[in-house]
Amino acid sequence: MTTAVNAPLVGTYNAYNSVRGLTEDPELTHVDRGTPMGDYLRCFWQPIAYEQQVTDLPLKVRALGEDLVLFRTGKGEYGLVEQRCAHRGASLEYGVISEQGIRCAYHGFHYAPDGTILETGAGAPLANGGKICLGAYPLFIYHSLIFAYMGPPERKPPFPMLDLYENPNVTVEPGIERACDNDCNWLQIHENSMDPVHTAYLHVILTGTQRGFSDEMGVVPVIQWAQGENGMYYMASRRLGDVVWVRILDCFMPNYGLVPPSDAGGTSKPDTSQLSYVAVWVLPVDNYNSKRMYLRFNDHRNPLRPIQRAMNFGQANDRPYSERQRYPGDYDMMMSQGKIAIHGYENLTPTDYGVIGLRAMLREGMQAVREGKDPLGINRDPNYRIRTRTQNTFLRVPAAATPEADVALLKEIGRQVAAGNYLNELPPK
Repeated sequence: MTTAVNAPLVGTYNAYNSVRGLTEDPELTHVDRGTPMGDYLRCFWQPIAYEQQVTDLPLKVRALGEDLVLFRTGKGEYGLVEQRCAHRGASLEYGVISEQGIRCAYHGFHYAPDGTILETGAGAPLANGGKICLGAYPLFIYHSLIFAYMGPPERKPPFPMLDLYENPNVTVEPGIERACDNDCNWLQIHENSMDPVHTAYLHVILTGTQRGFSDEMGVVPVIQWAQGENGMYYMASRRLGDVVWVRILDCFMPNYGLVPPSDAGGTSKPDTSQLSYVAVWVLPVDNYNSKRMYLRFNDHRNPLRPIQRAMNFGQANDRPYSERQRYPGDYDMMMSQGKIAIHGYENLTPTDYGVIGLRAMLREGMQAVREGKDPLGINRDPNYRIRTRTQNTFLRVPAAATPEADVALLKEIGRQVAAGNYLNELPPK
């Protein structure tokens, strides 16, 4: 396996001498149990499905390389168990749901949501004095999004709560309309959240303003990144005449973040501030596939519009190939990096600091787990609330005397907005 960093190619018409044969970075991309990233991700609650997807039939689920079955008993209790029956390995995706649990259709073994064997086929006695169980994982349901904790039982943390969840102006809603499958590794999806440069070029400048974005997004921002209490965030400051638009995105450890509206530049007034309108998790299905799952935030003062509830442009394989070539979206860019992006072929620039920083923070998290410590993002206090900075804030600030001075001014305003309380002090429109 070769993971060395790519040597920049020198000389034109010289593809023959390009570095070949590099492979992915398994530490960052492989998620099976027992791998560094797999063990790290299992420290956290992971989204697996929406309540709307669970019917009177078992739902087959794959997460972190494990094949599982999700079900709801006749009493309304949810269970997440290993797919294979503990008796002879038949799949419980064909199981029969009961009042108390789920039965294997092959020989009738009956399981409770916590994996307890309630009954064996024909009343046969179990080996090991009846002490064996089917593997099961605990669940937590938040606004119809079902989360599983797949790590060591004795290390199960409280479910992470954002301060935004308790904002009195906001109703939290399931975002199932936006959920989508990705035919690639989870990391290249998640990294996109800390790459603000692409928002200008991909979504506006190169192929025209895409649905869900505003022309003003095509102004290449002055960008800064910073580490937060539970992850990192970026501050992208854009000069729009006498108005400065500061757009901040939170990226929380290990695999979720917040996004403010992307079309705000053409609709908002000076001295206003908008909250995040979605939270997005990137669930690693396995090493080669991932899934994006969402919650929505409906600010009663500035209600979500239909376009903000629907699937964003370019987020899925839902258009003809030729159209995606002419007007590529995020899906096309991230999938085109390969099933697992190979970092050794990259030639990163200062505008990739967010990607570099996120990878470094993930490595720090894995190291903490190896040392038996809680990684960043795990909070044992059930009353702890994660601070969110995600916003679109518009402030009337005349330009400085020179371009260089204005860049410095934009940076200062970005830092002020990130440190301040504009979200609560300014109206949303």
